[in-house]
Amino acid sequence: MYRIVLVDDEDNVLAALRRVLAGIPVDDLDGESPAIECFTCAADALKRIRSVPVDLVMTDYRMPEMSGVEFLSRVIELQPSVARIILSGYADLDAVLGGINQVQIARFINKPWRIHDVRAAVAGALATRSLVLENERLASLVRAQRGALSRQEAELRRLEEESPGITRLRLAEDGGILLYDEEEA
Repeated sequence: MYRIVLVDDEDNVLAALRRVLAGIPVDDLDGESPAIECFTCAADALKRIRSVPVDLVMTDYRMPEMSGVEFLSRVIELQPSVARIILSGYADLDAVLGGINQVQIARFINKPWRIHDVRAAVAGALATRSLVLENERLASLVRAQRGALSRQEAELRRLEEESPGITRLRLAEDGGILLYDEEEA
């Protein structure tokens, strides 16, 4: 299940966004259904984000208590890997650039929006986030395996220095260790 947090100071916008996002086919979300939480107050949304993991935050750019960029900056401090989208009724190029540069938003969507655009933006942001998290998991696994291999290799070298040939055992067909070949005798 994907947890999505919506923040806008207008209840009607939140209700419309909830309907739009609830209509995203689960096939577009890796078979997951979205759990959507709405907040008219950025501070309340931050409290919630402190207590539960969130996959995506979509916020209005202009709100009374703080801008969407300020809000997302605080969200990033709490959950750095959360996907981020900003909505705005104002086609402000500085706002778009600020969002991209400061909080690395996945998308900037103008109000009024097209339903397909919002659904595609959310599905794309969640898919990208999933790929990034999976890549991080695999990279950590590889680092751990390399570390284990390095320790193994170091131990094999140490043993070989102490007792040359000990790491290159010759085995008989029955699995026994050959101390010498019969041909060598």
